[in-house]
Amino acid sequence: MTDTPDPTPAERAARAAEAMRAAEAAAGALDGRRDDERGGEPPPAAPAASGAPAEPGTAAREGPRALTELFSATGVPAPLASRAAARLGPDAAARLRADPWRLLSVPGVRPRQADHFARAVLGRDAAPGDTRRGRALVLHMLTEAAREGHTVTPAADVVSALERAQVPDPRGAVEAALDDAEVLALTEEPEFGGESFDEDAEPPEPEETLGPARWALAEEAAAEGFQRLSLTAVPLLDDAAVKGLRDGLPEDRSLALTAALRTGVSILRGAPDDLARTALAIAVAAAGQGVRTAVAAPTDRAAAGLPGDTGDFAVTSVHRLLEPRGDPAAAPGAVVYGRGEPRPFDLDLIIVVDAAALDVELCAVLAEACPDGAHLVLCAEPGAPPPAGPGRPLDDLEASETVPVVALDAAPPSGPLGELIRAVRGGDLAAVDAPGHEVVIVPAASPGEAVHRTVQLVTDSIPRALGIAVEDVQVVAPAAGGEAGTGALNAALKERLNPGPGRFGGMDPGDRVVVAAPLPHAALGETGVVTGGGPHGLDVEFPGGASVVAPADASRLRHGWAVTVAQARGTRRPAVVAVMSPGGLSRPLVATAFGLARRHLSVVQAAGPELARAVRENGTPARRTRLAKLVIH
Repeated sequence: MTDTPDPTPAERAARAAEAMRAAEAAAGALDGRRDDERGGEPPPAAPAASGAPAEPGTAAREGPRALTELFSATGVPAPLASRAAARLGPDAAARLRADPWRLLSVPGVRPRQADHFARAVLGRDAAPGDTRRGRALVLHMLTEAAREGHTVTPAADVVSALERAQVPDPRGAVEAALDDAEVLALTEEPEFGGESFDEDAEPPEPEETLGPARWALAEEAAAEGFQRLSLTAVPLLDDAAVKGLRDGLPEDRSLALTAALRTGVSILRGAPDDLARTALAIAVAAAGQGVRTAVAAPTDRAAAGLPGDTGDFAVTSVHRLLEPRGDPAAAPGAVVYGRGEPRPFDLDLIIVVDAAALDVELCAVLAEACPDGAHLVLCAEPGAPPPAGPGRPLDDLEASETVPVVALDAAPPSGPLGELIRAVRGGDLAAVDAPGHEVVIVPAASPGEAVHRTVQLVTDSIPRALGIAVEDVQVVAPAAGGEAGTGALNAALKERLNPGPGRFGGMDPGDRVVVAAPLPHAALGETGVVTGGGPHGLDVEFPGGASVVAPADASRLRHGWAVTVAQARGTRRPAVVAVMSPGGLSRPLVATAFGLARRHLSVVQAAGPELARAVRENGTPARRTRLAKLVIH
């Protein structure tokens, strides 16, 4: 048998380019949908050690130019360069030469694409059993699971997936990932039912699970933080003062106030308007008695929209409350907060509205930033969708039965919008009478018609008929991908509202943008307007003020005339256009989308009978998490 000659670098590049383009076409739309519909990819994990040194003489060329040259030589699509730089840092090219399977850590890259890239870089040395490949596949599988909301995955499932990926030694690949410290092995103790006490029954074996270290450690930190706050809490006011504040309150409000002032962690459930009013009433009462108080919302824009007088206490976003700052030592793209265990809040009472939007990592940071003795009140709708990021901390905390949960009595619905949202929460997509055009249903026979109708509503019908400015209209959709997803909607809206060549990384002055993954300048879901740009970055006016988004971070912005429901949650607008297309629908998602409107809701109905079925059957996918058990132990 004769050895086939090794392909030349040019041949390898040509083959890789063709394969990468095919794989990109097959997987790119799905990956973009997965990242964007959850508000962006999980922030980067800590970089691992490189497996081999960079090629001699390349150090001076490292940076964007070196990465562009590497991708050009190996046939990687150019748009991946900015994502790779944001994920892997300024030495991305050197790290990819040393370990080409690190390309798998870049959002949107699939295993088949990474294999083609590795063959282009390593030639015949790229083998299915390469330790670097197995290690990267393990982390990729767990990261994909995290994008679905899971913080842990059964080890047996990972091993089976590695076998299907033709990894010769799946257990060895898992061990390599564990040695790299980016993955943790965790033991889940079995639940003991009645059959477990049968003398002849075999005791159930503990289940081994795996999780990305970042999320597993965050879940443990969140549990420890909640436990600490519960154990160190003392009443913030004496009994006489609490009794005086409770006098004349309805029972549900009285219970909510008592839980906030007497327990370290409490959960408050109710409709968004009721929650906002009650949260602010508690804050007013506490601050009036000298309790250092803050109310926090998911975004600065949401905080600015909270009603009532807030003169005696802070009202801000959770992001701003934690004091984000730049840190050159941080992992690329990561957000570092100035508040935490070494420098906790100077506060006694922190009330978070729409706390169901907090993923497990943000919950951990928030809990760690609360000093011993502080009280934390977490507010959310019953059955609210889980956060865009991994975990379901609020639901897990409630399931642990370790903290008081107060449910506000439902107020009668206010107007047609209120009637519709109450019906949806109850599982019924009911028709409502809206003489003032508070709710309008716009049928669309196809995704293309849905996009066309949406543009008409935003640019003409709503401003003309209702006097609501375009700037006060927000389009929402279940996902970013698809023919009627936010990508297609934004392309059509930009063409009508602010056409331009996309001079600054696809953006032009006047474009509305949304933060699709957290930035130091703004939280996930915050919207702003581009005012300029250049080599220094993108100039954006956010509700919290003007900011410069560095070129490496600009990929975390998307056009924001249309945003996913996950990105929009917690931030209400005078008018909302909810584009309902098939796929990804659930009762919590629909209720959240409709509830974002203050004055007017247009529903572009392109989902057919699937919309009513989703509302009727709920169907929110379950998440594998550990927080409920961790809080108990």
